[in-house]
Amino acid sequence: MATEAFTLEDLKRILREGAGADENVDLDGDILDMEFEELGYESLALLETCGRIEREYAITLDDNVISDAKTPRALLDAVTAHLAGAAAPVAA
Repeated sequence: MATEAFTLEDLKRILREGAGADENVDLDGDILDMEFEELGYESLALLETCGRIEREYAITLDDNVISDAKTPRALLDAVTAHLAGAAAPVAA
């Protein structure tokens, strides 16, 4: 269980593990603001990706994350926000 950070490299690894990579897309290029569809990832691939993120980072993503996060940057922001919330101390 990792809670320290979720990086673009983590996302690319999880995308490749869960759904593979389209041979026509270079995930090592500047992909932060490309839509997942442009990268060859449809909704089922993103569902699998989010499931893997939830299991690996022990978080629960909101249902709308999959539909709202159209780009890697948006998904990174959503996961980072959840990790920051999970790490926040509980007030007594």
